[in-house]
Amino acid sequence: MWGTTTRPGFRRPHGQCDGVRQNDAPGTGATMFVITVLQVGVPFLWCGAVLAISFLETPLKFRAPGMTLHLGLGVGALVFRALNIVEFVLAAVLTAAVGMAPPATPVIGALGVLWLLLVTQVVLVRRRLDRRTAELLAGAELPRSPLHLVYIALEIVKILLLPVLGILALAGAAS
Repeated sequence: MWGTTTRPGFRRPHGQCDGVRQNDAPGTGATMFVITVLQVGVPFLWCGAVLAISFLETPLKFRAPGMTLHLGLGVGALVFRALNIVEFVLAAVLTAAVGMAPPATPVIGALGVLWLLLVTQVVLVRRRLDRRTAELLAGAELPRSPLHLVYIALEIVKILLLPVLGILALAGAAS
């Protein structure tokens, strides 16, 4: 049935409240604003998280007084597991935003490369690093490994690509 009259001569359907905008469907108005904010903002947030953990927390952790190699490795494994979970969530949010309002092809390509980097890091490199950490924590004496350098190289590519992705999305939104 019909609801109350909001102004003379205008009636709205029962249950529709003030403040509901008809143009908030996907592809219009406020929804497009939110999608654009996600497409532009998430890459910069993600880049900041990687920079903070990989290039600030990790090196400083081993300089802390009383920090042992074993304690640092244990903490590092937990922190990077958490970072990777956050990265997968951010990648999924970014992918959803791109799927709701597909931007220019370079943005989609950069997002695909980011997924490839993230999966490679977690599935191929970090799993091996986790096994190595477990062996070291169990007392094994192991030679230095190039795996950390591979992980760092992938992180560097990621922190270079993420701002580019955000800028491309911003440029696409401005056009």
